Amino acid sequence: MPKLPGVNHQEAVRALEKAGFRIARQGGKHAVMTNGVRFLTIPRHNPVNAFTMGGIVRDAGLTVEEFKKLL
Repeated sequence: MPKLPGVNHQEAVRALEKAGFRIARQGGKHAVMTNGVRFLTIPRHNPVNAFTMGGIVRDAGLTVEEFKKLL
């Protein structure tokens, strides 16, 4: 898997919104997003760890290249 640098959580949320996800709820430490089928939990700290972000991207059904284009 290509390297995914740590990403600001707000940029990650915007990119996932472009991919069709919307915020279902936002708490103190996490934002939960859904597209109606999948649920993603994005930690609200900066930067989001590269390994964590890679897992979120994979869970969203995207490749790292597709996610980078959405940023």
